[in-house]
Amino acid sequence: MAVLSPHIMNKQLLLVTSVAILCFAARTTAQAPVLGTSSGFALFSTNGAVSSTGLSHITGNVGTNNGSSTNFGNVDGVMHDADGTSANAAASLTIAYNQLDAAIPDFFPSPLLGNGQSLNPGTYFIGESASLDNTLTLDADGNPDAVFIFQIRGAFSSAAGAQVLLTNGAVACNVFWKIEGLVDLATNTSMKGTIVANNAAIILNTGVVLEGRAFSTTGAVTVSGVTVVMPLGCGTPELTGPIAPALNTVACYTIFSGNGSVANTGVSFVTGDIGTNTGLTTGFQAENVNGTIHANPDVSTAQCSLDLNNVYTYLTTLPVDIQLLYPAAFGQNLVLTPHTYLMNAATVLNGTVFLNAQDNPDAVFVIKIVGALSTSTYASVILQNGAQAKNVFWKIDGATSLNDYTNFKGTVIGNNGAVILNLGTQVEGRVLSTSGGVSTFGINAQMTPGCDALGTNTPVKVQAAQFYPNPFTASLNVTLNDFTGSAELSIYNALGSEVQKTLLTQSNTTLPMELAAGIYYYRLSSADGKVQSGKLISK
Repeated sequence: MAVLSPHIMNKQLLLVTSVAILCFAARTTAQAPVLGTSSGFALFSTNGAVSSTGLSHITGNVGTNNGSSTNFGNVDGVMHDADGTSANAAASLTIAYNQLDAAIPDFFPSPLLGNGQSLNPGTYFIGESASLDNTLTLDADGNPDAVFIFQIRGAFSSAAGAQVLLTNGAVACNVFWKIEGLVDLATNTSMKGTIVANNAAIILNTGVVLEGRAFSTTGAVTVSGVTVVMPLGCGTPELTGPIAPALNTVACYTIFSGNGSVANTGVSFVTGDIGTNTGLTTGFQAENVNGTIHANPDVSTAQCSLDLNNVYTYLTTLPVDIQLLYPAAFGQNLVLTPHTYLMNAATVLNGTVFLNAQDNPDAVFVIKIVGALSTSTYASVILQNGAQAKNVFWKIDGATSLNDYTNFKGTVIGNNGAVILNLGTQVEGRVLSTSGGVSTFGINAQMTPGCDALGTNTPVKVQAAQFYPNPFTASLNVTLNDFTGSAELSIYNALGSEVQKTLLTQSNTTLPMELAAGIYYYRLSSADGKVQSGKLISK
């Protein structure tokens, strides 16, 4: 076997070492700065005005620590001008800027970015002003933690319609632009990442879409008809919204008033129960209702009224995350995320409001309105990214009027106000009033899931006892879980007349049933005062 000389071996060792160093350098990745409190802002200036012209859609906080924020309309975030939050954000922005400024460059590209260019993760240094034209692709090479930092020692601008694209796992929350000069993004630019302009202004022109943030250490931030959305990922807390209220028997009603008549004109289609606890329910055709029409108050409507008041109280006491400051201009393609919102005056839904669950199907939205709610013709509530109507709740302290052909999502809990659902209105949810008449005119209303007793053959859990099968035929099984001693079971028909009474003395009882097909209600009570009620269906 041939023996290599020490000279050749040293050359090979040097070659291997050089290749290893090159491979290591190729995999070097930049480190993301710590944004701290500033991470909650979509637009922010430490020292300068933040203003908007036209209709902009912002998801995230907006503010300045020295100046004012003006003309933004409704923002899916909180406005912070010269307060404790803005002071903390200013301090955090200084730290983030210093970290970006101290990053060691890996690459030194031309000042003209884009035109089909594709870049890998790392820190890019441009020692003069730079611009973006056509398309720039940031390729993470399959690494979702890959970071891209651009250090530009001058102004930065884009051509109209320029785009930053992310591919192979790249995410906007890991893209950062540190600019030492004016940032001016032209019409319809699509930008990704957090922009930090140092001692200079930021201008986002009409149609700009920024998935990221726009920050200035000292300088105005001006936007005009833009969309700015804070990026997700990178440790951003998942939005879940508040805990949904427990509807209890309210879940089985699609249209209800605790105190007021419920009347329909025309042909309406409803899935779920309809009724009132004070007054009459009239005008609905039985063949068009998949549920019970409670023509007169009964045991069920009495319980629903109590439960509805509890739901209203719960929603009233929920802490508010975001106040929408312009209730009369609600809608207009506003995007809301899972939070508890407040509008402190009469509200008009004009056009469309989007509810974006950010891919969390369990996310809850609560919109509290201190005043009446009305809509424009063809107004819409549109659910996005996993949002579900069963998780949307509207608490309205006043009258509710949904105009012709409105498409509405969620459960409406009106208080002390009439409800009018006009021609062609579609509701996926419920329309309920604690006190006030409900009038419908040729609508289509479908309840969301929650009523166990509607169309199920599985055991229905109602607090401390189970009744099954439900619907039943010749027999009904009753299992007492938390009841101690004996319990009295009373069953009522739809008119509220008692049709059967049984004393239950065992934890499991099978009752023979000889009731005509229809909807019934039960009341279970024990000697120690425990009471529960619910719906039963005889086939």
